[in-house]
Amino acid sequence: MHSQTQESLSLDSSGNTPYGWARPGDVNAFFGLMLDNLAGLILMAGLLSGFGFPIEFTISRMIPGTALGVMLGDLAFFYLAFRLAKKTGRDDITAMPLGLDTPSTFGMTLFILGPSFLQGLEMGLDEMEAAYRTWGIGIWCIVLSGFLKLSLAPFSNWVRTHVPRAGLLGSLAAIALVLISFLPLTEILGHPLPGLLALVIVLTTLIGRIPLPKKTPGTLGALIVSGVVYYLLCLSPSSGYLHSTFPETIRWFPSEWMEAWQGGWLIQFQDALPYLPIAFPFAIGTVVGGIDCTESAAAAGDTYDTRTVVGIEGLATLAAGISGGVIQTTPYIGHPAYKAMGGRAGYTLATAIVIGTAGLVGYFEWLNALIPAPAVYPVLVFIGLEITSQSFLATPRKHYPAVAFACLPALAFLAMNLPGRILSDPALANIQHSMLTQSLQKDLGTLQVLSSGFILTSLLWAWALAMIIDKRLGKAAAVFLVAAALTLFGFIHSPLPGSQIFLPFGPASWSSMVLDDQYQWQVMEFVYAYLACAFTLYLWQLLQKNSPLSETEITDSQ
Repeated sequence: MHSQTQESLSLDSSGNTPYGWARPGDVNAFFGLMLDNLAGLILMAGLLSGFGFPIEFTISRMIPGTALGVMLGDLAFFYLAFRLAKKTGRDDITAMPLGLDTPSTFGMTLFILGPSFLQGLEMGLDEMEAAYRTWGIGIWCIVLSGFLKLSLAPFSNWVRTHVPRAGLLGSLAAIALVLISFLPLTEILGHPLPGLLALVIVLTTLIGRIPLPKKTPGTLGALIVSGVVYYLLCLSPSSGYLHSTFPETIRWFPSEWMEAWQGGWLIQFQDALPYLPIAFPFAIGTVVGGIDCTESAAAAGDTYDTRTVVGIEGLATLAAGISGGVIQTTPYIGHPAYKAMGGRAGYTLATAIVIGTAGLVGYFEWLNALIPAPAVYPVLVFIGLEITSQSFLATPRKHYPAVAFACLPALAFLAMNLPGRILSDPALANIQHSMLTQSLQKDLGTLQVLSSGFILTSLLWAWALAMIIDKRLGKAAAVFLVAAALTLFGFIHSPLPGSQIFLPFGPASWSSMVLDDQYQWQVMEFVYAYLACAFTLYLWQLLQKNSPLSETEITDSQ
């Protein structure tokens, strides 16, 4: 009776629990999600400028559509949280976060947009003509990526149902610990006084759960304290700290991006074809990531429909592309972290408004110049740590080794990060890969192949090991067969620049899509290795069936 009375007090006139969509925790979550997206926009502009791409073109044509995709996606997830709250009658639903896909930001700019711009200049086009050609190629890649995601969305629930949590969450842990938590440390420790101070404030408030005075949100407190320290250090010439360069003029309400709606980019389809094998793996990676994120949210208590999440991701990407955007959107893997911050749905609405208006109104450059990176990057460290811990907590204890196993391909990606940047630096343009020692060439080649498609590789490896732990060797063998098939077409373990997918063989007229002879054995050895593992496990299972002890173990494990 007492519980019924309490429940009735918590219901509104419609009989549903009122959804508290805006809470103090949304402030923390907002700064984390918003600043992550803002950094992605600036990163894209900065990388493109390194190719000599005109920054005015980027700001007026590419940034607005890209920001529009983020805005529409976050608004959709904001609505989805309300729908789930109404369906479940709960008031603690946290919205799924969405933003720019960081791997795609690097991949699109370094392997598609930048090279296609240089190719246009080599063809004799002037700077603006080459920029328009590049824009059309980028739009095609994003639009077709959006259609690819939509076509895969109906199958996403099946994947989530049949792949164990160790596989889904293990690949998330790999990204979270190795990339999201580690890579920001270079910026944080590059400015240790404001950086470490912000990191300690964030970890104390969000992990230690010790509030700041007057219950100031941890991320906001870190931003204020660390920001003040950063700018004070800028006043000291000996510190080496410099003020960011603020833009002299801001292009308010750029309208050039609307040219994309006129369809002029349609004529660039033939130019875009050679770049689609680079773009599609990133799109597939975000679909897998979307499935992972949905499972992560379910582990934290919020069960969204996987097909809807991936479908929204696809529509947001498609809307961005049609509007001139050149970077795809993806659900972010920080849902458990944002929920731990106390975020509900307000943070996605606020992020949609700020990022959307930053791109469409045109003030994102000013925001990036004002906010010091070491003051906000500690939020990423917290998000990575929270996701990693959640991945283990939501996974059966016996599958912990599978979660750890999933981190290894991501470590290869991390190991390739700095050497890749060094070897691609313009100052070392005359250094060829063949000039390195034989052992170093082999090691770098192995790391490149292991890091290529590492999200899918992490999922498959963790899935296979979880099945082995459960003594379901037949299913583990099936997973290795899938890995062999994906390797055959370069979805994982591609040795090509940009992790391009390919055809293992084909007629001479398909030469641009067929794997070059120099890579044939390297790829096929991986294929044969997975096939050998599958055959071994399947044969092993047949032998185990004759062992009464193993039958008992299998029954117990199930």
